[in-house]
Amino acid sequence: MPTELQSDPALSPDDGDDVLIPDPQVCKRYSVTAMTLWRWDHNPTLGFPPPVRINRRKYRSNKRLRQWDRSLAAKS
Repeated sequence: MPTELQSDPALSPDDGDDVLIPDPQVCKRYSVTAMTLWRWDHNPTLGFPPPVRINRRKYRSNKRLRQWDRSLAAKS
């Protein structure tokens, strides 16, 4: 008997709890500069996950970053 999580193809078993990743680590993850993240944020056609601001610092949802990675892989 399928559950709701199993029936949704956008979710995978590793999509449990979400973690916020600080932008400097996101830069390292993609080997880009902070300016590149700024450009990605201002390019709506790219679909890059928006930042979450906490005390004037920017973080990204790890779950949304993984979904963005999968969407790019599917396009190639």
